[in-house]
Amino acid sequence: MLRPKPRTTIYDVADRAGVAISTVSRVLNNSSDVSEPTRLRVQRAIEELQFRPDRTAKTLAQKQTRSLAIAIPTFTTPFHTELMKGIRSRLQDQDTDLLLCDLGSKSHHTTLLNFLKRGAVDGLIVAGTPITEPIGAELLALRAPVVLIGSMLEEFDSFYWDDVSGSREAVRHLVSQGHKRIGMIVSQTESELLTRRIQGYKDALADGGIEFDESLVRAGRTKKHAGYSEEAGYEAMQELLGFSPPVTAVFASSDVQAIGAWKAIRDAGRRVPEDVALVGYDDIKTSHFIGLTSVDQNMHEVGERAIERLLERIADESIEDRVSEVIRPRLVVRETSLYSRA
Repeated sequence: MLRPKPRTTIYDVADRAGVAISTVSRVLNNSSDVSEPTRLRVQRAIEELQFRPDRTAKTLAQKQTRSLAIAIPTFTTPFHTELMKGIRSRLQDQDTDLLLCDLGSKSHHTTLLNFLKRGAVDGLIVAGTPITEPIGAELLALRAPVVLIGSMLEEFDSFYWDDVSGSREAVRHLVSQGHKRIGMIVSQTESELLTRRIQGYKDALADGGIEFDESLVRAGRTKKHAGYSEEAGYEAMQELLGFSPPVTAVFASSDVQAIGAWKAIRDAGRRVPEDVALVGYDDIKTSHFIGLTSVDQNMHEVGERAIERLLERIADESIEDRVSEVIRPRLVVRETSLYSRA
């Protein structure tokens, strides 16, 4: 269990570096009126003591609008867009600045650690990235309320999904339709999320008396969005279409992958669902209109609830109870999977 260290003050930094408090302040404000050796000595003391500026005091002193930050892998996928919509809808009547920390697709941890070390927000939501021990320590050092989405750590409020049950329900549905050759489209990047969804896929196959075939789990070549893209879904589906005996159903680990897979099926002269049944994951708005069976994660509501909890924490940091809520995904059956082979 991570435990917060006693609060470090600017006085502690000044004492460690052997300088005046005003010198520490100049270093924190990137003033040029500090010699380079002194600047390095102060910065070393800041790192050793894990000192983070007091955001609340700074805000009051400068009469600034409250600043909240969202750290997220990308803002361009439909999944993350729905999360952001939920967050923004709750902030419409709030006097806040919303800072966006784009973690990128390759170095989430480095980007987040660098962002946290700047210590310049009144509250933070971290979504869609695993919380390692170094990141957990930095979150505690931030000395501001933090809410996690998609991961769990007992020191913080968190909202996360039961991905095993979500994927299990999706594949159970396909098994109930009589399918025995069921492929799965995954991302290129290994993660706990991917591991859980593959586990749900395996569980559903086992429940239906179907042997797991590792060769039917495919990822596309395109690296954009870590493989959660239409292009990657198209490429993975092309591989699955080449198997003999053919797959008759496919479970994609995101809706955008499923949409790409759908095009690959059409381009091969086959039909959905008559030749290949298709199920996605996320239940983005587009899926409602095109009739894609999908697993609803209710991203908009999760975004609303996460930001609501963050605002509660900012208003009263003495709240002792931590929210640790598991979101149960729900399968929404539509046309792309409704062709029974039973």
